[in-house]
Amino acid sequence: MKMDIRYTRDIVLFAFLILSAQALQADERPTVGLALGGGGANGLAHIAILEVFDELEVRPEMISGTSIGAIIGALYASGNTAGEIRDLVDEIVGQDSDSWIGRFIDRRIFRWISLLDPSMGEGGLIRGDRLISLLDDALEVDTFEELDIPLRVIATDLRKREQVVFDSGDLSSAVLASIAIPGVFTPVIIGDRVLVDGGLVNPVPFDVLFDNCDIVVAVNVIGIRDLDDDISFMDTTFISAKIAQESILRGKRALREPDIFIDTGINGVQVMQFNKFDSIYKQARPAADQLRQQLIDKLGL
Repeated sequence: MKMDIRYTRDIVLFAFLILSAQALQADERPTVGLALGGGGANGLAHIAILEVFDELEVRPEMISGTSIGAIIGALYASGNTAGEIRDLVDEIVGQDSDSWIGRFIDRRIFRWISLLDPSMGEGGLIRGDRLISLLDDALEVDTFEELDIPLRVIATDLRKREQVVFDSGDLSSAVLASIAIPGVFTPVIIGDRVLVDGGLVNPVPFDVLFDNCDIVVAVNVIGIRDLDDDISFMDTTFISAKIAQESILRGKRALREPDIFIDTGINGVQVMQFNKFDSIYKQARPAADQLRQQLIDKLGL
């Protein structure tokens, strides 16, 4: 009987040591920060990136987001899976030949008109309140403090001409400020600040994660466009903005590279063509595969 007791005790002790070693190894795993960049409709490529995190069961220590990256980041940080975000996008934008706000600017009828709130004379063509109301329904939280994952949202202060980083307080107003593309969406007033799209100052905000995360993953969705002779006013405006954003991004990478840099390389999508989600998602798959392998290598998965 004594032999059996000692044998059982040894087995229990051995199991305890194994579990303790595994727990210690998990605690020692590097923390991962995820920066989701701006790029209009191209930002739907972030969903393919988030699917990799879900698949590998890698939980970001912190997320930062600019513009569309702020929207996707807020949805993910609030507890939605990549699959649930994808379902939400399908529900809102559908899949047809019309391009969402872009068709509005071209004075064509489209089925998302209920989302828009024209506001000529208020600093932009469209107010984002109705779009944010949809976001509120999906988030089910009101403040940064209620999120499952800490989030930093980037906007631009027009008066001071500088970056503003939101990480506390009201969530929807910060996201609305981050997506306020100048000339399209009206600026957002928070306190004494007049705020617009964060892409003007920090299109892929990986630099705000360095102090909190061991490994920083940056996802660029600025994208590219092949031009033809029939280039519109809107094409000129938005492509010029992309050129400026790429220049800012190169400057930030020259100062310090993120640990993993993923360029989704989305091509042929106008800034407001959210209805092209299928094409965007398919184009993003190679980048998602690249991310999967790099995470496996760096985290030893």
